Amino acid sequence: MEKYVWVHLFHIILVSGLFLYIGIMQTKLPKFIYPILIGLGIVIILYHIYKSMFKKDAWINYIHIFIIGPLLVYIGYKKEQTPRKFFEIILMFAFASFGYHLYYLFN
Repeated sequence: MEKYVWVHLFHIILVSGLFLYIGIMQTKLPKFIYPILIGLGIVIILYHIYKSMFKKDAWINYIHIFIIGPLLVYIGYKKEQTPRKFFEIILMFAFASFGYHLYYLFN
């Protein structure tokens, strides 16, 4: 299998699933999830900064650096006090990730 197949499957199953769960559960998330979101957000930011240094067209990395990573860190930091709009944004990213990666998996 091609390398990108695994990237698409990872995003379809794990990322979209996690974002969907966060977006649906909102303030009813278990307490242990919040530190995981902070760590995951930091890892995403650092990983995509590294990846963007070697790409000519790194727009997808910039989305992860400036939107996805900080959003996860913010939700993890604010916990139950996170405003509803941020959970709705993460829900939109769940559907966007699912659709984008499903499209490219079959193309």
